[in-house]
Amino acid sequence: MKNIEDQLAIIKRGCAEIINEKELIDKLQKKSKLVIKLGLDPTMPDMHLGHTVVLNKLRQFQELGHEIVFLIGDYTACIGDPSGRDVTRPAVDKKDIIKNSKIYQKEIFKILDKAKTRIEFNSKWLGKFSAEDLIKLASSQTVARMLERDDFDKRYKSNQPISIHEFIYPLLQGYDSVSLKSDVELGGTDQKFNLLLGRKLQEQNDIEPQICIMLPILEGLDGIKKMSKSYDNYISISENPKDMFGKIMSISDELMWRYYELLSFKDISAIDNYKKGTKNNSINPRDVKLDLAAEIVERFHGFDESVSARENFLKQFQKGEVTEDTPLVEINSSSLDIISILVSASNILSSTSEARRLIKQNAVRINNEVINSNDYIYPSKDEFILNVGKKKVFKIRIK
Repeated sequence: MKNIEDQLAIIKRGCAEIINEKELIDKLQKKSKLVIKLGLDPTMPDMHLGHTVVLNKLRQFQELGHEIVFLIGDYTACIGDPSGRDVTRPAVDKKDIIKNSKIYQKEIFKILDKAKTRIEFNSKWLGKFSAEDLIKLASSQTVARMLERDDFDKRYKSNQPISIHEFIYPLLQGYDSVSLKSDVELGGTDQKFNLLLGRKLQEQNDIEPQICIMLPILEGLDGIKKMSKSYDNYISISENPKDMFGKIMSISDELMWRYYELLSFKDISAIDNYKKGTKNNSINPRDVKLDLAAEIVERFHGFDESVSARENFLKQFQKGEVTEDTPLVEINSSSLDIISILVSASNILSSTSEARRLIKQNAVRINNEVINSNDYIYPSKDEFILNVGKKKVFKIRIK
């Protein structure tokens, strides 16, 4: 096991906040193996790259020799975590929770070492709770304390309803830490209240309080909202290699650095060199993004699939060549003029003015023939290949 200074450097990388660092050092000095907890509610059927931010940190603790507990919140999933929400989360069917739990148990081992991972379900202890137990737990906190949460406070002040069961959720998550006697709990920055409540409940139960480590929330493909299946801006870790590669390449250059910060295993010095290179124009940002996409695809699908996905992307989007993954667009036989093909029929472009501009620039080709007239009408009903600019290529089928 590494010395404490080296461990601390690894643990702190990428963290948004640690409460608190001095206590963490004390724990590392007193115990050679800490109990590290990460809990996820199986409310959705698959994991995405946003989940891997905390899972990667859990893996780092695992590699440092600590005891890893991956907690599946099968009981709390029935309630729904209110963190960051402005409305009550809809209930999840128990059958879906069971199905999703099985998926989670497979997907986490794309990151964690199965032989060194302990899986727990919080129904094991919460399912045994009596009304007396729940009342005792609820009496340990006040409504005023619950309203310190930013999301609850906003809803209360704007007269938005807060269900009683939503107050119960953070108490139950906190009690998980009591049951597991966790030394450290990981979570996103939106989980800070819940993690601190776990720490408080441990103190009230004469257990040494856990260290709370909060990690940043990964933005989705839009670069605005957090990555979430609900927002349809996510990249599933089970995504096929070519789609995963293409989605990563679709993010903005600015968002690319955020993904490097939260998802890449490259040395910080290597990432800094990338930044310097793009700033002084000695490195093309596209090439930096290609490396990021290749790294992430390799992590989940292996080296060969990563190489194949990279080659396919370069062939299709940079050379404008047709591959088996070239998008197929269907158009009506009544929309065979070039402007309709580009805009109304296929939504390839956003406006007729953009279509005319590209035609004027000789940037539109059908079956490799340059189209230089706005009045062009496709003379056949056969499927054809449409190239728009240097990178976009489509198969067009006439209905």
